[in-house]
Amino acid sequence: MALSLERRWIILGIIRLSSRRNSIVTLKEPLTSSLENYLEAIFHIEQEKQAARAKDVADRLNVSGSSVTAALRNLGEKSLINYAPYDLITLTTQGRTIAEKIVQRHVILRKFFATVLGIATQEADEVACKMEHDMSENVFQRLTQFLTFLETCPRGGSEWLHGFASHCEHGQNHDQCRQCLAQCVETINQQWLMKG
Repeated sequence: MALSLERRWIILGIIRLSSRRNSIVTLKEPLTSSLENYLEAIFHIEQEKQAARAKDVADRLNVSGSSVTAALRNLGEKSLINYAPYDLITLTTQGRTIAEKIVQRHVILRKFFATVLGIATQEADEVACKMEHDMSENVFQRLTQFLTFLETCPRGGSEWLHGFASHCEHGQNHDQCRQCLAQCVETINQQWLMKG
């Protein structure tokens, strides 16, 4: 899985952004998964249209107008969005910070499920949406570091991922494991000879 320089910088940017954001946001009570979904929806709508309307949020989340109104009031009371009935909705600075964190978790989870585990993109996206709300900061950081390691370590990459996909499809094959180990040793020996 050779990674372009641009994608490596994006991943490193996510790590830096996530570590910077950790100390900024503190709420009296944690947000529910539902409220986090509303923040995430508003974030994406803002990216597309600069501001959201209640109808945009309802359409994106496939929920009723009354559900949206209650959630928007709640988020407004927590100072996470700028909200007034029938007006445009925007994220506050604190709301944007939380929404960015939710989106980061979603992206990292989806990437892990799709790229590492080989799960179809739509299923990876659906599972990521469910799991992003319950992941501890420690797990998020470790997962981010693992993905970065996989993409930058010369021993990882596409061959390793193809090997895992084959293992999932066909089960463990000791002969293939021996072949793979022999190839790894040969590659390392060649690298040492070139250096020495």
